[in-house]
Amino acid sequence: MKEKAYLIIGGILIGVISVTLVLLGNPTNMGFCIACFLRDMAGALKLHSSSAVRYLRPEVIGLILGSTVLSIARREFRPRGGSAPITRFVLGFWVMIGALVFLGCPLRMILRLAAGDLNAVLGLLGFIFGIGVGVVFLQKGFSLGRTYRQPKLEGAALPVVQLVLLFVLLAVPGALALSESGPGSMHAPVLISLAAGLVVGAVAQRTRLCMAGGIRDAMLFRDWTLLSGFAAILVSALVMNLVFGKFNPGFDGQPIAHTDGLWNFLGMALVGFGSVLLGGCPLRQLIMAGEGNSDSAITVLGFIAGAAFAHNFGLASSVEGATTGGKAAVVIGLLVCAIIAVYCTFFKGGLKSENRRQGTVMSGAGNSAAPGTGK
Repeated sequence: MKEKAYLIIGGILIGVISVTLVLLGNPTNMGFCIACFLRDMAGALKLHSSSAVRYLRPEVIGLILGSTVLSIARREFRPRGGSAPITRFVLGFWVMIGALVFLGCPLRMILRLAAGDLNAVLGLLGFIFGIGVGVVFLQKGFSLGRTYRQPKLEGAALPVVQLVLLFVLLAVPGALALSESGPGSMHAPVLISLAAGLVVGAVAQRTRLCMAGGIRDAMLFRDWTLLSGFAAILVSALVMNLVFGKFNPGFDGQPIAHTDGLWNFLGMALVGFGSVLLGGCPLRQLIMAGEGNSDSAITVLGFIAGAAFAHNFGLASSVEGATTGGKAAVVIGLLVCAIIAVYCTFFKGGLKSENRRQGTVMSGAGNSAAPGTGK
C-alpha cells in the first residue's frame, strides 16, 4: 500500500507539472514527451536537419540528473551494465521510430488522452498489444543476459554529459541549432523546465514509474501497482486541462497529432514490444541511466540515433499522417524486434552457459522494476 500511495501522489504531481509546462510555453499536450524531447535535442546538436524541431530540452537534463541525485542520496546509484548493449541500442533505435510515427512516447500518449485526443486511444491499444506480444516471449524465457558491476565512472558518464549540455544551453546557446518556429520554438522558461525535470526525475526514481512495466505486471501477475501512477497522471492532467480550458475531445484538429489510426496503433505496438524487451519504457530508461545503468545509457543513445535517422530520412509522421517511409520502418522495426525476441528466447544456450560461468549481479529481460514489486 505504501508503494501504491507513493505512485499515486507522484503521478498526481507529474500530471500537474506536465500541464503547467504547457501553460508556460511547451507545445500543447506535450508537457513531457521523452521521444519528442530527445528528437528536439538531437536537432539542437545538429544531428538532424528538420529546423522545426530543435531545442535542447532542460526537462530531459533534469530527468536524468534528478534520478542521479536521488539515487545517490538513497544509496541506489549502482553502476552496472554489459547486458547485450548493441542489441539494446538497436531496440532503442526502433522504439524511437515507432514513437515518432505515433508522435509521442507512452507518457505523452497519456497526456494526449488527458487533453481529449482520441487518436491516443488507438495508440494505447497498440501499446498494450505490443506489450502482450513481448510478454509471451517473457513467459517463454526471453532474456538479454545478465548485467555486471561497473566502475562508477561508467555509470556517471551520461549524467556528466547532461551537466555539460546544461552549461552549453545556459552559457553558449549560440553553439546550438535552435528552432525559430514550430514545436522546437515552443518551450517553458529554461530554469522552470529544468526544475520540473529534476522533480519528475526524482519522483520517477523513487516510484519506479514505468508504463510498459505496469502493463507487463498486470498481464503476468495481475499486479496493478505500477499502473496506478499512470492512472494518477491521467486524472490529474485531465482535471488541469478542464480547469484551464485545454480539454478538446475528438480525433480531428489535435495538436501535433494525426488521425491515421492504423499507424497510430502499429507505431505504439512497436514501442510496446521494444520496451518490454528492453525492460522499461523510454521514461524508465532515462531514469535507470541516471542511476548508473550503462545499458540504459546505451538505449538512450539508440533513442537519439533513431530520432536523428527518422527526421533525416522522412520517417517521422506529421499532422498529415504517417509517411510511406515511416510505415515501412514500423514494419521493419516489428520484424527486428521479433527476430531479437525469438533468438534471445529459443537460441541462446551458449549465452546462458557463458553467463553461468561469470559472476553476476542482475539478470533479466531488462533492468526495470522487479515484476510485481515496483522496486
